[in-house]
Amino acid sequence: MTVAATVAGVNVDVGEVDAREAALRATPHVAALPRAHTSEGRQLRRWLTQLLVAEKLVAREAEVLGVGVTESTPDEDAVLPDSTARLEIGSIAAAVLADPIARAVFAHITDDVEIDDDTVTDFHARNPRRFLQFGGTGGWRVASEPDLADVRPMIAAHLLGAARRRRFRMWLSARHADLVWLAPGYEHPGDPRQPDNIHRH
Repeated sequence: MTVAATVAGVNVDVGEVDAREAALRATPHVAALPRAHTSEGRQLRRWLTQLLVAEKLVAREAEVLGVGVTESTPDEDAVLPDSTARLEIGSIAAAVLADPIARAVFAHITDDVEIDDDTVTDFHARNPRRFLQFGGTGGWRVASEPDLADVRPMIAAHLLGAARRRRFRMWLSARHADLVWLAPGYEHPGDPRQPDNIHRH
């Protein structure tokens, strides 16, 4: 069987990409997908390959690190609370984090990430209206800029979440660079060397 990629020397067969594409095309969202055997269809297969590779890579790293799912493993909403978080971490990492074992690895990799008080203070000085407080009566909503003391926990949580996602994204990218080989035709969709990565209007 033809190989689409390898992860730490273990083959990812084209048949696995075929199966993932077939499962996706069997969903009610099939109308939103590009037609098979077109440039866009090949790009979809490249994206599915990236997802398969990332899933296998994270599972492999979980074994190497001795990480497993526990009661303390964060849920998906804790790791990816909104669409902004999904955008900043990237579509592949966001999709991988749907799996509890990936979130267990995320927790392990990012356990030592911290945000200091100066970073929180600086963020508030640059974004004083980020956590506006609303009040008012008679149907009016009045916004007031909150004091740092009132919003410090929210800012710290916001910055810590972003820093942890950045750490995981960089870790995943580094492990990918070290352990993954992609066959021609299964490159990253954004790789400028592959022929379907053409900017069109």
